[in-house]
Amino acid sequence: MTEQSTTGIPGTAVDATVPSTAAHDDGVTWPVPAAAVTRIVADALAEDLPQGDLTAQVLVPAAAVAHVAVIAREPGVCAGIEVFREAMRQGGAGVDVRPAVRDGARFAAGDVLATASGPARAVLAAERVGLNLLQRLCGVATQTRALVDAAGRDDVRIADTRKTTPGLRVLERYAVRCGGGHNHRDNLSSAVMAKDNHLALLGTGAELTAALRAARARLGHTVHLEVEIDSLEQLEPVVSAGVDTVMLDNFGLEDLAEGVRRVAGRCLVEASGNVSVETVAAIAATGVDVISAGSITHSVRSLDLGLDWVGGA
Repeated sequence: MTEQSTTGIPGTAVDATVPSTAAHDDGVTWPVPAAAVTRIVADALAEDLPQGDLTAQVLVPAAAVAHVAVIAREPGVCAGIEVFREAMRQGGAGVDVRPAVRDGARFAAGDVLATASGPARAVLAAERVGLNLLQRLCGVATQTRALVDAAGRDDVRIADTRKTTPGLRVLERYAVRCGGGHNHRDNLSSAVMAKDNHLALLGTGAELTAALRAARARLGHTVHLEVEIDSLEQLEPVVSAGVDTVMLDNFGLEDLAEGVRRVAGRCLVEASGNVSVETVAAIAATGVDVISAGSITHSVRSLDLGLDWVGGA
C-alpha cells in the first residue's frame, strides 16, 4: 500500500526525521496519497492567491527572509504537519520547514510544532492556507483522542462518519487516525450500508430479511454489509439476514445493552447518535463494538495555532 511521496505524509515515504506515530493500536498506519495533499493545497492556494499576494508585493522587499514558528496556543494532538509543509512548498521556492512534533503526538500550549525559514514573500503567501489546514486537522485529531480516552475501553473502536468537509475527507480521516480513531466506509462505493430511507422501501419482518439476503447474494464476498436500525423490533429480521454490522441509531443505554445481548456475537454492533465526551463511556459500557461519531469531523473546532515571527532580514 505504500506509494512514493514527496510530502513525507506518514504511511507514504516518511521523512526520516519525523517517524509516524499516527497508527491504530495494531500499529498499522494508513497512507494519505501524496497527490491528494498536493491537489488540496493547490486548490486552497489558488483560492487565496488568484493573482498573488498584493500586500507582500508592495510592502515586502523581494530579498527579505523570514524565520517563523508554528506555536500552539492551547494543548492538543498533532495532525497535518506535512500538509503545512506542502503549503509552504507550494507558496514559493526556498522555504525550509522543520517539524518539531510528530503527527499523532500530544502537545501543550506554548509548544513549537514546526519552524519555517525562507523568502518572506513565500512564507506570507502560504501562511494562512497552511495554518487553516493544520488547525483544522489538529482539531479533528484532538477531539477524536478525547473520545478515545473517555471511552474507557481499549477494544471499542471510535469511528468517524461520512459527515466530512467536502474536498477534505482524505485529510480529516487521516486526522481521525492520528487521534487514535478508526474510519468508517470511505464513500458510497466502498460498502453497502442500508439506512432508514432504504429500509422504508424494503418492508418489515420476513420481507426485510428476504430483501437483505438477496442483497447479500448479489455482493462480492469481500463487500461489507451494514444495516442501520432505530428500534429493537427491527433487530432480529436484520441480524438473521447475515449482515456484517448492525448499527443501533439513537438507542438509549438500556436498549443498546439489550441489542448487544440479542445479537450475541452474530455480527458487529455499532452505536451511533448522541456521542460526546460526556456520554461515550456509558455507551461503551453496553458492550458495543464500534461507536461512530459525526461530530469529530462535522462539528469540530479548529485548534488555536499561531505563526509567530522569530526573525527575518
